[in-house]
Amino acid sequence: MRLEGKVALITGGSSGIGKATAILFAREGARVVIADINDKDAETTVLQITEEGNQAIFVKADVSSAEDCRNMIETAISTYGGLHILFNNAGIMDSRDDNAVATDESTWDLTMNINAKGVFLGCKYGIPAIKSSGGGSIINTASFVSILGAATPQVAYTASKGAVLSLTRELAVIHAREGIRVNALCPGPLRTELLMKFLDTEEKKQRRLVHIPMGRFGEAEEMAKAALFLASDDSSYVTGTSFMVDGGITAAYVTPE
Repeated sequence: MRLEGKVALITGGSSGIGKATAILFAREGARVVIADINDKDAETTVLQITEEGNQAIFVKADVSSAEDCRNMIETAISTYGGLHILFNNAGIMDSRDDNAVATDESTWDLTMNINAKGVFLGCKYGIPAIKSSGGGSIINTASFVSILGAATPQVAYTASKGAVLSLTRELAVIHAREGIRVNALCPGPLRTELLMKFLDTEEKKQRRLVHIPMGRFGEAEEMAKAALFLASDDSSYVTGTSFMVDGGITAAYVTPE
């Protein structure tokens, strides 16, 4: 097992990428802490993991709250004795998010607080715990839109993921010699509830699909496998990267500098 003896905390672990990753990490030997605001779905995920004979607990947390982020880290330590993997995955894609003119300030603030501040707070309290546990891996969920922008306007989401990318690079440099690796997972368009609620018409879906060389949406389980690589010792010399798992979309549209 690739995560034997490791403790992993996953935010947004009740659905989508987070749920798929929690299940996979547990199967690979990790003791998993799922942090989410969604009690029911998170507890269902924990039940699925424990019924397979693996270990997981749920802690309720709003990642935009410093108190909640501190508590989720402390819960991981008090329950499992340390922290080795932190997957800052929780995020939102608000249906009110649009272009700069149409997007209201409250939508901007909410998106930034969860998608960007939530990653900062996770790292703020998680880094000391990982360091005291002997080092480990931090994975921050960014997005392909942090590299090339979105065909369907979503300025708050795009800006928040750009912030995640920059934060990841800086933290990777700062903590590299402390045995802490920090990488950004950059999914392409996925067939998850989060994106499908945003791409709520066939026209919107096709505007995304036409740009993807593979011609399909990605799956949460494919992102979980990428996260497993970044979490495990298989990626021991990988830090500060923007790990693109996007069906080829950025290769098709980004020109190397």
